[in-house]
Amino acid sequence: MVATMFTSLSTLSVTPKPYSSQAFTKRTHYNVSYSFSLRQSQRTLRFDTANTSPASKRRFFPLCFYKDGDKSGGEFEQRESGVDWPIQQRWDVPWKWQTISLTSFACGLGFVLTGLIETAAIPLLGLQIGELSLDEKAEILFVDQTITTAVVLGVLFSLANSFEPLPDDIFRYDWREPLNLEKGWLLWAGIGLVGALVAIALTGALMSLFSGETPQRETDALVRLLPLIGSSSVSTVCLLGITGVLAPLLEETVFRGFLMVSLTKWLSTPLSVLVSAAVFAVAHLTPGEFPQLFVLGIALGFSYAQTHNLLTPITIHALWNSGVILLLTFLQIQGYDIKELLQAS
Repeated sequence: MVATMFTSLSTLSVTPKPYSSQAFTKRTHYNVSYSFSLRQSQRTLRFDTANTSPASKRRFFPLCFYKDGDKSGGEFEQRESGVDWPIQQRWDVPWKWQTISLTSFACGLGFVLTGLIETAAIPLLGLQIGELSLDEKAEILFVDQTITTAVVLGVLFSLANSFEPLPDDIFRYDWREPLNLEKGWLLWAGIGLVGALVAIALTGALMSLFSGETPQRETDALVRLLPLIGSSSVSTVCLLGITGVLAPLLEETVFRGFLMVSLTKWLSTPLSVLVSAAVFAVAHLTPGEFPQLFVLGIALGFSYAQTHNLLTPITIHALWNSGVILLLTFLQIQGYDIKELLQAS
């Protein structure tokens, strides 16, 4: 909680309190009280703070100023340093642009090399893709995504953790207080998911209104996965593991947990959300789906900015992907032509 620091006239004093050097220790969390004295143009400012925490350091505090020699009925001025919006708070990024560039390149290289190595290893293991059953193909896809996720996150964490100790809200996966009104990851995941659904529906309607042609989706990942959707329980479980667990964990850690957070070192948080959402949409290599992916990335980014907890965008991403897979599986079982539905959507 942010301690309100309106100090009454009777408690103000121009005599500074003795303080301990422990009061200025970096990242002190509890039971710390310190005071400052500031003299400018014959004005004295003094305020005390207690039980400070990293989450409260960036919030605004209303301050009261008075003129020296006028402590009884003197003139007071209230000044505010800004609006207390959690969604505008930046992260305390410890690395510079060189580290961001190197880490991004290393993660991309790890992703590409992992795919190439796995492709070359399959024939060496005596596996012929064309002869495999659908369940075996689904299992190979799951193993492929597991290895890719482990490699990319391993590279990312190895480079980022060289800046230890990291601030508490960088790469934070916190399961506590899921329904907290201000920072609850599950509560804000639900709000973000509803917002994403509404925004994407409006985006699709606007695209249909102003575009005379239906975008081609032959390269869409869903189209490529169609043979596996609804084919068996094994394939469904593997697809849910890929799209509902591994992909959200990897993509949200990279695009929100690292890229978006890093951008706040130079850009405002809302602008960082937009830039990271654009990169997120481009990285999927589906030009026809760029508007929807961009809107989804914005919802993911703002939800993460609200809680500073990666479980929030991961949950939204997981529910979105899993919902699509389960819906298509249900329609497939009911006898609908899924490919035709996707092309018409």
